[in-house]
Amino acid sequence: MNLDPGWLLLLSMSLEVWSVPLDRNATPQEAHSPQEDKQEDNVDTGLYYDRYLREVIEVLETDPHFREKLQTANTEDIKNGRLSKELDLVGHHVRTRLDELKRQEVSRLRMLLKAKLDSTNTQSLQMDHASLLKQFEHLDPHNQNTFEAKDLELLISTATKDLENYDAERHDEFKRYEMLKEHERREYLKGLDQEKREKEEKRMEELKDKHRKHPKVNAPGSVAQLREVWEETDGLDPTEFNPKTFFKLHDANGDGVLDEQELEALFAKELEKVYDPKNEEDDMMEMEEERLRMREHVMKNVDINQDRLVSLEEFLKSTDKKEFNNPKEWDTLDDTKPVFTEAELQRFEAELHTKEEELGRRAESLRQEQDLLKERGKALEAQRREYQQAVLEMSQRKEKQAVEGQPPTGPNGELQFHQEMQKLEDQGKRDR
Repeated sequence: MNLDPGWLLLLSMSLEVWSVPLDRNATPQEAHSPQEDKQEDNVDTGLYYDRYLREVIEVLETDPHFREKLQTANTEDIKNGRLSKELDLVGHHVRTRLDELKRQEVSRLRMLLKAKLDSTNTQSLQMDHASLLKQFEHLDPHNQNTFEAKDLELLISTATKDLENYDAERHDEFKRYEMLKEHERREYLKGLDQEKREKEEKRMEELKDKHRKHPKVNAPGSVAQLREVWEETDGLDPTEFNPKTFFKLHDANGDGVLDEQELEALFAKELEKVYDPKNEEDDMMEMEEERLRMREHVMKNVDINQDRLVSLEEFLKSTDKKEFNNPKEWDTLDDTKPVFTEAELQRFEAELHTKEEELGRRAESLRQEQDLLKERGKALEAQRREYQQAVLEMSQRKEKQAVEGQPPTGPNGELQFHQEMQKLEDQGKRDR
């Protein structure tokens, strides 16, 4: 689906960073392909209700009235919920489809809640789904059957809030990744003897030095950085660099703004100077953190109204700033202070130790349960064999008695007479 700038505010964040390939010999119009449209439409926001959000948007955009209102709405209209009031005017088939989507989402959330309760061994004879659903803020839990204006308002406000916090969460994830990497490095070195440890430490330092030796990285959003893209990626004459043409060339979907993915695609050349997936010394997780830092830097300097989109007007204004023509050299992650302190690392390691102990207790408990089940299995197998043996012996005894003409015996060896003999005895007693 092709999204309007208003919806792009909600969908501008992505877990997967992608870059737009450009044909050096193509015109700006030709540089945009249907395949890229599909790739952009599939960018995941990283929200746990991403599919629900996208399907609601897709259905709403099929209504001509709502689509018209969306095209004329500004960012504030979308964020403050004014647009939600237009839901009462959409077609019946659209409302019916939205109702179906909400019921499906409620059903999915119920399954998530049940799985969570099952995983924590929470016993509940009757779950109060209405109360449990309150923890999900992107829909109205009191009405679980129909999609109303309040649902759209909650969906927009929650997505906006979650996306605004998403960068901070990505930084925090990277921080934990770096602490885990350092923890594992130290634990690895502890397990070596002194000679091997000194040799390994030397090798690690050599890799760090090798990583630091890279070409100069231009400040993202500076004239030097954009000219490099203009020349090396777009295949154009650097002396003919034109900001307006550059903007239109890299507005891949032609919606009049550069979203966060289109901006991050501009940093590919700078990142290639520092990171190569083939090199042992280059960490691709660090590359993604660097990409995020670059995008945040540009947004801070260019995105005047802070709508997470760069308009042509904002882009052109940024080229008039002093920092555009005379920027400071960009400091990569290696040039900045560590993302964590020693105290933070110690707290992180304490958390890891606690989790490892808990996992150890669970593993031991599972092992004991497994041993118990094995013992029960052995006992049942022994009982089954005893039963089979008893049945076999009884069968053999009956066959032997049949051959010798003896009356059959019961399970304990007692004689079993024929019914006719028993009848004769009963008749004799009555005759007396």
